[in-house]
Amino acid sequence: MITKELRKHVEQSEGLRLKLYKCTSGRLTIGYGHNIDDNGITLTIAKDMLEEDLQEAERSLFAAFPAYQMLSQPRIDALIDLTFNIGITKFKRFGYLHKALAMQDFETAAAELMDSKYARQVGNRAKINRDLILTGKR
Repeated sequence: MITKELRKHVEQSEGLRLKLYKCTSGRLTIGYGHNIDDNGITLTIAKDMLEEDLQEAERSLFAAFPAYQMLSQPRIDALIDLTFNIGITKFKRFGYLHKALAMQDFETAAAELMDSKYARQVGNRAKINRDLILTGKR
């Protein structure tokens, strides 16, 4: 049985690190001494991380561009995916895309998305997001 006392002891002994680091044996580690090199992470942890990251992408998107909350959900999904993938700082630099979205010119917005380094790097993912922006449908 894992007791509260044991958990507290390990937490204090290991210390909490929220970013990857190399432990004394040179292994990539995170959290309370979780060895990523040897153990990876569980599917549950990966899904929890994805959910948290998507929620943060949504929060940062709507904080920067509140009007986007009025778009159709497929368009919002595309913009959240883009924000998740490249971060809000880089997404803010898509000036022509933002201008087109403000005018509800979805054809231009979709074209601007595809005329980007992002689209060249991610290929089919960008095409899916382009179609969501263009049609507003899944």
